[in-house]
Amino acid sequence: MSTDPSPRPKSSTPEMLTGSGAILRSLEHLGITDVFGLPGGAIMPFYDELMASTAIRHILVRHEQGAGHAAEGYASSTGRVGVAIATSGPGATNLVTAIADAYMDSVPLLAITGQVFSTSMGTDAFQEVDIVGVTMPITKHSFLVTKPEDVPATLAAAYHIATTGRPGPVLVDVTKDAQQNSAPFIWPPKVDLPGYRPVVKAHGKQVVAAAQLLVEAERPVFYVGGGVIRSGASKELLELAERVGAPVVTTLMARGAFPDSNHLMLGMPGMHGAVPAVLALQESDLIISLGARFDDRVTGKPSEFAPHAKIVHVDIDPAEIGKIRAADVPIVGDAKDVIVDLSAAFKDAAKSTKPDYVAWWKRLDTLKAQYPLGFTVPDDGLLSPQAIIQRIGELTGPEGIYAAGVGQHQMWAAQFIKYERPNAWLNSGGAGTMGYGVPAAMGAKVANPDRVVWAIDGDGCFQMTNQELATCTINDIPIKVAIINNSSLGMVRQWQTLFYEGRHSFTDLNTGHGTAMVPDFVKLGEAYGCLAIRVTKPEEVDAAITLALETNDRPVVIDFIVSRDAMVWPMVPQGLSNSSVQYARDHAPEWEEE
Repeated sequence: MSTDPSPRPKSSTPEMLTGSGAILRSLEHLGITDVFGLPGGAIMPFYDELMASTAIRHILVRHEQGAGHAAEGYASSTGRVGVAIATSGPGATNLVTAIADAYMDSVPLLAITGQVFSTSMGTDAFQEVDIVGVTMPITKHSFLVTKPEDVPATLAAAYHIATTGRPGPVLVDVTKDAQQNSAPFIWPPKVDLPGYRPVVKAHGKQVVAAAQLLVEAERPVFYVGGGVIRSGASKELLELAERVGAPVVTTLMARGAFPDSNHLMLGMPGMHGAVPAVLALQESDLIISLGARFDDRVTGKPSEFAPHAKIVHVDIDPAEIGKIRAADVPIVGDAKDVIVDLSAAFKDAAKSTKPDYVAWWKRLDTLKAQYPLGFTVPDDGLLSPQAIIQRIGELTGPEGIYAAGVGQHQMWAAQFIKYERPNAWLNSGGAGTMGYGVPAAMGAKVANPDRVVWAIDGDGCFQMTNQELATCTINDIPIKVAIINNSSLGMVRQWQTLFYEGRHSFTDLNTGHGTAMVPDFVKLGEAYGCLAIRVTKPEEVDAAITLALETNDRPVVIDFIVSRDAMVWPMVPQGLSNSSVQYARDHAPEWEEE
């Protein structure tokens, strides 16, 4: 296997390089042009080499978690691997949250960490942590390198593992002596990964069986997950859906995989999904799952999910098939290849059996008319968060990139921004990591300098990683940050209101309501060198967003003071069937969590 996009001419005598030099040279051969990191003692030899590189841009972050999320944003907005670098001990453990996040959301991430001298390992040396052991459950694989001659093959293998099959994070931990010592540099190296053979091409008979179910079904739904985006299959999905004429729903991780403007689109399913999308799955007789994993936030109570539906489950990871819901037709393969094959198989099957979805679409059109996406204007005189986010999307347009933190603002951004293309929506879906937004937006802007990149954040999330605004200012990374400031941990507060009799236990943050503003986000933004604006009136919203869009010489922070009583609707309470989806609290029964 050659992982070098432009192999250098081979010489008869291999060049002698230090291990740290081999890391740098390997990254260059792998086509890496941008990395995010923070130096420290155990990774210092590599940083000494990196200083002289003209091929790789290094972004010095203010916290290693920021490096990890920036690498995620870089990868998720491009499909290329993101690289994060840290030193041993706390530097490496600060990457763990981002690594776990990438693992849950199938993001191709390469984490490179320094380690203490191999002779000191196991002695509780200064800043020694077994980061390979720590990360083994949350990576596709973790490597320990103790000899310089092993560097090229290890990095080539790590890159290959991270970017093939189901993408995900790989960690390479390199001892300090392996970085300092020298060995012949051989490229391309021999990469031997026994047992690692991802299945890409699906079994033809299974695809034909799926096509036959599709032409025989009366109420089919395409249930589209993030795997369609990771495989670059959006164009193929559009062709398949239009050929079949069946409705499409896209999960939180798949927003943009299918254009919102298309007439077949029903929206996002799940706990806070659109009612037509939720009930379409629930009432279907056939679900074609493409790169989705039947997450609990989509299925609700699994035993009551889509009780009359047959399941065709397409996934590149065989471990996902049958994990939550038994599949009538299991298909292991790359989503792009399977979709192409399924489209052709359906065309053939439809020649003899003409599908009829007329009654199904009548029901779905009724649901769309009865339950349009909307929101109630707050009666406390404060801004509507949904309206703000909707205007950000409308004024920026579909070519922008939107990275969200986690919580209410994440759901509103998924609901009220119209996504027309893949890789425009970045969020922490599986892990639900607060603090993801700002550094992910930073990474996306590095990868896409000509696109507008927004971080749509909450006042709680923003306080976890806002130090990366310094990174943005110093490195000329002009992201836009919209803080949806309800002065509280909004999603937790919503659950406390609904399920804990309004006892708001430790969710007030004092960031925007009343006289206290701790911190004052405008002053904080200005201290970081940003253009900072506070918006408190509806008539100020458009002007602030427009000014942000016109400002490209520095980052922009807008502090939108919104109602803390605004809630995310629709909602399926945790542990209940999706049939109990509620469009608004006014129509809800007394809910209890199971």
